[in-house]
This record gives sequence, C-alpha cells and structure tokens, in this order.
Amino acid sequence: MAQPMDRTRTPFHKLANASNQVAFALLLVLAGSCGCASYRFGADAMYPANIRTVHIPVVRNETFRPDLGKQLTEALVSEVQRRTPYKVVSSPMADSVLNVKIITQSKTVLTEVLSDDPRALDTAITVHANWVSRGGQPLMQNSIASLNNDMTGFSQNARFVPEAGQSIDTANLQAIEQLASRIVSQMESRW
Repeated sequence: MAQPMDRTRTPFHKLANASNQVAFALLLVLAGSCGCASYRFGADAMYPANIRTVHIPVVRNETFRPDLGKQLTEALVSEVQRRTPYKVVSSPMADSVLNVKIITQSKTVLTEVLSDDPRALDTAITVHANWVSRGGQPLMQNSIASLNNDMTGFSQNARFVPEAGQSIDTANLQAIEQLASRIVSQMESRW
C-alpha cells in the first residue's frame, strides 16, 4: 500500500534544495571571478599580456650574401603573425621592437667525390636577436646565456647536396626559416 504524502515537509524540502542550488551557483561565480581573474586561456597565455604590437625592422646583414637580411625579415614577420597574438606594424612606436642582426654565414664541405668535387655541404647562419618593449625592457628570455647588449645568439645549419639539385640558396632559405621559428619561440613567456 502506498504511503500518504507528507504535505508539510515537501514544500520546505523543495525550498531548501532551491536555495542550496542558488547559493552553490553564487559561490561558483564568486570563486571564478576572484581566484582566476588573471588567468588566460589558449595560446595567448604563452606570450606577455602587455604587448600587442611588434615592429620588426629590416634585419641587418653583416655577410657577403645581401639577400639573407630581407629573407629573414620576411620569415620573421610571417612567423610572428602565424604563431603569436601580436600584430606586426611598420611604426617604431609599437609596443615592442624585435631587432635581429645576421653575424655570419659559412659553407663547409662535408664529403667529396674522388675527383675532389663536393658531394655534401653544410651552410650555417648565426644571428643575434633582441626583443625589447617600448620602454627598453628586455622581453626575450634566453635560457642559456646572454651576450653583450642583451642580445640572444642563434645559429642554424642546413645540409645540401649539389648532385641532387640542391643549392646554397635553398639551404640558406631552409636555415632562415628554422631560425625565424626559433627566434619566435624565444618570444614565449617562461613558466
């Protein structure tokens, strides 16, 4: 036989349940707005929050290959726009400036054929980079060591085989693209 329903207890039970739910929801909203106010989500959290724009002047080139500076500048602009939340601007009054200088470019023979013609060669490009805020504060954090003037050093090599139709230009372009990726990776904030 079914039990008769106690009408005096049911409305209070529903009211208590509803007020507990409202209190719990209010507690979640309050905790979310206070405790996690500075937390950022997604890829934007990997980069300094106070920087929105980056000026990348043409890369200075101290080598005898005049096209390397222009190629690295284009690769850096492309990489910053693709991987970071920053907007690359032409104005030096941007929130930050990324200065890069190509120091050396070298070519080394790795193997030769019997007639002393090079079979495999290696090209290496060394650059110094410095990322500073508008106020002059260094933003690039080198995890290994710092050079003079707070410049961070990067070096990248690429192998090429002339017999396979590869050239020094294609190897240099490969090294430049890898350098641009490594420089932009150093723009991320450290944990």
